[in-house]
Amino acid sequence: MSTQLYHLQQEHLARLQRDYATLLEEHRLDCLAIYSGHANAFFGDDQTPTFQTYGHFMHWVPLADLQHSWLVIRPHQRPQLYLYAPTDFWHLPTQLPEEPWVAEFDVHLCSDKRQPTLEGHAAFIGDIAQLPTASQHAQLNPTSLVHRLDELRITKSAYEIACLREANRLAMAGHEAAQAAFIGASGELDIQLAYLAGSRQRESAVPYQNIIGLNDHAGVLHYQHYDLSPPKQRHSLLVDAGRRFRGYCADITRTHAGPDAPALFGELVSALHTLKDELVGGVVSGADFVALHEQMHHQLGDILVSHDLFQGSVDQGVAEGVTRAFCPHGLGHSLGLQVHDVAGLRQPDGSSAPPPNAHPALRLTRKLEPNMVVTIEPGLYFIPMLLAPLRQQGLPINWTLVDHCLPCGGIRIEDNIVVTDKGPTNLTP
Repeated sequence: MSTQLYHLQQEHLARLQRDYATLLEEHRLDCLAIYSGHANAFFGDDQTPTFQTYGHFMHWVPLADLQHSWLVIRPHQRPQLYLYAPTDFWHLPTQLPEEPWVAEFDVHLCSDKRQPTLEGHAAFIGDIAQLPTASQHAQLNPTSLVHRLDELRITKSAYEIACLREANRLAMAGHEAAQAAFIGASGELDIQLAYLAGSRQRESAVPYQNIIGLNDHAGVLHYQHYDLSPPKQRHSLLVDAGRRFRGYCADITRTHAGPDAPALFGELVSALHTLKDELVGGVVSGADFVALHEQMHHQLGDILVSHDLFQGSVDQGVAEGVTRAFCPHGLGHSLGLQVHDVAGLRQPDGSSAPPPNAHPALRLTRKLEPNMVVTIEPGLYFIPMLLAPLRQQGLPINWTLVDHCLPCGGIRIEDNIVVTDKGPTNLTP
């Protein structure tokens, strides 16, 4: 790992020390204990699902799979890391890396699952519902404090942006491997395995379940299976897949037209790339993300009209819900330690900012600020259940062309963007 990254991480931790001290003093707290969390076994079983460290813990400690551990923060004191590391021969005990950030903490290796004892006015945050509290007087997940901590994660430090950049680089290597496997006529499972090999990760480490959809499966927004055998015809491939780096997530989507796709579908893939690039240009400080989402619908309407899929006007296509039927999801979301990162649906003061009624799937409703990181992912899908009401309404849609594209499923293109004072910085190479 580079010396520069370590230096940025030390600056990041120093910033957290200052910000946490301010917030704890504002909330009249002497200390805060952050629980890393733990996985619970499936009902009636001794196996557990894949675990992910609580985001506010990971904001300090760059380990995405750390269970039964605690971080105790006191204003103007060194953070105390209680690391669960039992002596064990069934599993490899937890070990901290030999990296400079470790020296910023007082590390306590714990052989049992203990909770720290907190003095004075204290609070616990994290998934602590099943744990006995160390103090009956401690506050548990106080809403106002958690909202303020969420707000600290909306804008990213230089260290966090460097981690997100590297996560993108690794993820794109996986996307290139997936595309090569598709060209080689692989099925969904083999494309998934190629992605994992190309991005150098095991399946349990991905930040979200990879979506690998061939043909009409590309029209299932969160398609959750991998067919074992390749299809007889290759119309399309949609890969929505990411990578973690030191806890930070890449979330990238690419769509490819196959050799059996109609020419129109390939033209639409190119049009969506152009649309994505135009929308990325609008990712500037002060921009309203809801307005960007609405801009996507107008430009998507223009694509539908210019390719003769919709034979009315762009304004009609937006007003009548045609563009929403072709793209039912939001333009993007905040990105960081979580793929759908915290505080996207809140104002800076912590008040709720729900999505507009016309766009219920939108996950980000804020105005953009410098050093926010967001995804931009326009889509265009051929989903029979969403298009069926439009057929019944008799809207001027070219159903011959729509039916021609149905076997292709859909298109989604997604990049990860940093908001800066000088304009957008695209982390997705």
